[in-house]
Amino acid sequence: MTTTTAATGRPTPTENTPATAAPTDSRENHVTTAGATVWLTGLPSAGKTTIAYELAGLLREQGQLVEVLDGDEIREFLTADLGFTRADRHTNVQRIGFLADLLARNGVKALVPVIAPYADSREAVRKRHQVSGAAYVEVHVATPVDVCSVRDVKGLYAKQAAGEISGLTGVDDPYEEPVAPDLRIESQNQTVRESAAAVLELLVERGLA
Repeated sequence: MTTTTAATGRPTPTENTPATAAPTDSRENHVTTAGATVWLTGLPSAGKTTIAYELAGLLREQGQLVEVLDGDEIREFLTADLGFTRADRHTNVQRIGFLADLLARNGVKALVPVIAPYADSREAVRKRHQVSGAAYVEVHVATPVDVCSVRDVKGLYAKQAAGEISGLTGVDDPYEEPVAPDLRIESQNQTVRESAAAVLELLVERGLA
């Protein structure tokens, strides 16, 4: 039942008239459920893991499903049988790539802050994603080695300089820089938040966030 106002002649709702919800802009509540792998490659202490966790926080604020595949944790729990020869490093990257692809195919943003020093290893992971149809984004955290050695989060550069360890990526073991990454970040020139925001912006541009 409705009544009509004398002034306008338009019907007005009464207690028996169903209320109509105000229209909403669906874009405001849109959260993509697309999974993707974001691989952050770079030297030790480049800032990969710090940026990954900052990005994870930004994505979770949007309601995204996110997992950070931390290289140290992977080494401890999934690839403890591997050393640091070229063959073992390649195998390590392929195992992580398999796990990341599995997560991405099931709607999870898999953030992978892992050095992955060899170009052929990274290319193999990209091809795995191409075959499965999962989105793959390569981010080069291009912090110079002299900056990384000052940060030296894990003390690796100091140990290498003291002769306590060898095979440190970028010092006495190769690091093959990506020729054409999807994004290159110079973390020494911006904050962690700015670096993470740059990756998020790329994901938004590609319809992945």
